[in-house]
Amino acid sequence: QVQLVESGGGLVQAGGSLRLSCAASGRTFSRYAMGWFRQAPGKEREFVAAITTTGLSTVYTDSVKGRFTISRDNAKNTVYLQMNSLKPEDTAVYYCAASSKYYSRYDHQYDTWGQGTQVTVSS
Repeated sequence: QVQLVESGGGLVQAGGSLRLSCAASGRTFSRYAMGWFRQAPGKEREFVAAITTTGLSTVYTDSVKGRFTISRDNAKNTVYLQMNSLKPEDTAVYYCAASSKYYSRYDHQYDTWGQGTQVTVSS
């Protein structure tokens, strides 16, 4: 089982960019589909993006399409979320997650979660 540690969050003005990283421990990272989720204060956790084990397929929630890009480097055991044209409504704690079975937008299908990183977008 992998362990996940997110980094790269912070405070940014609307229209700015951030790149989140999620570093995984262990030698089996390439066997896991990976996802990014976020949770804003007072709201339920929501799906952001997911990527297959090879990185050849990705999926996004509609609100981030064209602005966010998920990618992975299996040699570095890391998945990334490049976030451009950030909006105040993107403010949330962002979590990465790993699934040994599913390439999915559903959080209950993920086995392992990171601790989260805060992203705050000011208007």
